[in-house]
Amino acid sequence: MKKRIGLGTWSWGNKLFWNYQSTNDEDLRETYNEALRRGFDLIDTADSYGTGNLQGRSEFLIGKFLKNTPSAKKKRIQVATKLAPYPWRIGKRGFNKPFLKSLERLNNKLDIVQLHWSTAKYNPWQELGLLNNLCDLKDEGFDFQIGLSNIGPKRLIKLINFLAKRDQTLKSVQIQFSLLAPDLGKQYQVKKICEENNIDFFAYSPLSFGILCIDPDKEENKEKSLIRSVLFENYKKSTYELRRCLKRIANQRSVSQAQVAINWCCYQGAIPLVGMRKKSQVIDVSNVFKWNLNKNEFKVLQELSKKCLKKMPKNPFSSI
Repeated sequence: MKKRIGLGTWSWGNKLFWNYQSTNDEDLRETYNEALRRGFDLIDTADSYGTGNLQGRSEFLIGKFLKNTPSAKKKRIQVATKLAPYPWRIGKRGFNKPFLKSLERLNNKLDIVQLHWSTAKYNPWQELGLLNNLCDLKDEGFDFQIGLSNIGPKRLIKLINFLAKRDQTLKSVQIQFSLLAPDLGKQYQVKKICEENNIDFFAYSPLSFGILCIDPDKEENKEKSLIRSVLFENYKKSTYELRRCLKRIANQRSVSQAQVAINWCCYQGAIPLVGMRKKSQVIDVSNVFKWNLNKNEFKVLQELSKKCLKKMPKNPFSSI
């Protein structure tokens, strides 16, 4: 089975969590170019990525970089965005304007349009209306496939059936999936439904915001936002054994901890969406294509993941 890794771009425009500055844009261009050069064939973004007045910044930057991409390379990649079901985006036309704006920012390259989160817990009719809206846009001749994000197994089955009535299938589902993801039992149910229905299973936050990359034997002193610094401090103790195991496997393989954590996703047939902002990160992560975890390594990581009682926070918008 061919391994796939997606380039995640949440940090492209996000000041609050990722300390984004527009002076980093040249680094991001290099990151993008290196990712395409090294066989990454999926770029994941969202219309809400970017803090405050920088909303849509990630899409805008991808669109800008796409302009200088040779058409053969452009054809080889899939660009996936997520449209946010804000409370004011309602009815069968709620996504019309946001969709056209994303399409414009992305320089008319948009292959998968995903509902960013499920509204099932507070307004189930909203997401049905918005999915109908996406089906209508496809009927009007726009060429894209439909995806979902932050969805639980029960709702996923309902939405697969709902779309089938419109003669539409789901291309992808993305959920939080890593060694520290909450509710892994539920995530595996989603994964199983995806496998049964030939839906791509995207794993977001495969490195748990970078926690799984922290060297267990060194003090981290890299520049981080206040939020990430607090988060890292909060998880250092509870994740120590897991990170020690990641480092041991990494040393035996002469690879990085990040590669081991990402390969844990790939071992299970998931397509990890890895947030990257530097060319060096792309070079490191691309080495995941060259090796696989063995059965014993996977088993040990699974056991330590179970033992680690402090998991990442649940996404409050994920449905059951």
